[in-house]
Amino acid sequence: MDISLEKQYENFFSMFITDGWKQFIEDMEDIYDNYRIEDIKDEKHLNFVKGERAVLWRIINMEESVRNAYDMLQDEDA
Repeated sequence: MDISLEKQYENFFSMFITDGWKQFIEDMEDIYDNYRIEDIKDEKHLNFVKGERAVLWRIINMEESVRNAYDMLQDEDA
């Protein structure tokens, strides 16, 4: 792994341990969990909600995704 990529992962890992990151993820989980099917008005709104939930899901799982990618790169280098 090159130095710039290693630095990028270090920056991610530093961010993930902050209280701000943890609070941000909790807020995103609350938004994700508070969608109710009863509130969906029509097909257009359904598509909007599906898109928004997909983005929220990626954010919520970002830490795990980054750690998995890092682990795979480490295994390749070994």
